[in-house]
Amino acid sequence: MMYNVLEARNNLSKLIADVESGIEVTIARRGVPVARIVPMDYAPERPRNAFAAWLREHPLTPERARPVEDIDAIVAENRAAGA
Repeated sequence: MMYNVLEARNNLSKLIADVESGIEVTIARRGVPVARIVPMDYAPERPRNAFAAWLREHPLTPERARPVEDIDAIVAENRAAGA
């Protein structure tokens, strides 16, 4: 994929996600390719989410677990309060 400099700057996260998925990205200035973003030959293993790992090892008991709908409502409430 080819992006001009402005597009690349405004979409850097997307470009990096594309590269992580194996897509080679070319950056162009005025239509002339000037740089290339490619996946690294060696990419260190991403650190695992410590909380998710702990939760897998220590699952919540049924009386402590909450339904997804309740969690979504709490998150929506907190977002509305912060807005």
